[in-house]
Amino acid sequence: MGPSTQSPPPRAEPRSAETIEAEVLGSTEIDEGLLWKLLRRAGRSVARPAIECLELVLDAGTPFQVRLTMVAALTYLVFPLDLIPDFIPVAGFGDDVVAMTALLGLYRSNMSEAVRTRAQRKLDQWFPPVR
Repeated sequence: MGPSTQSPPPRAEPRSAETIEAEVLGSTEIDEGLLWKLLRRAGRSVARPAIECLELVLDAGTPFQVRLTMVAALTYLVFPLDLIPDFIPVAGFGDDVVAMTALLGLYRSNMSEAVRTRAQRKLDQWFPPVR
């Protein structure tokens, strides 16, 4: 037999400080306290705009038309049936984008500091700040 034509195995490159090794952990190895903190932080960031919108709709100082439009937009976004079904490429999400744009515009133009403060208190009550 002649000389081997196999190439040498690839050299392992040195790991940079940014490389993160991960392994699957069993449920007995999960730090539940750390997981709970992570979930609360995520919950706070996701819940903040929703609670602010709720407080804005419930605020007596918010004009009736603004309340009605916000409730209609939120209902449309949550309701499973759309004017244009979501499985249609591009156009399927177009109607959802219009509803979100209307909702965000009303949110920005009608949000007051009093409403924001009430929403913050409710957020702190439902999702206590993580230290």
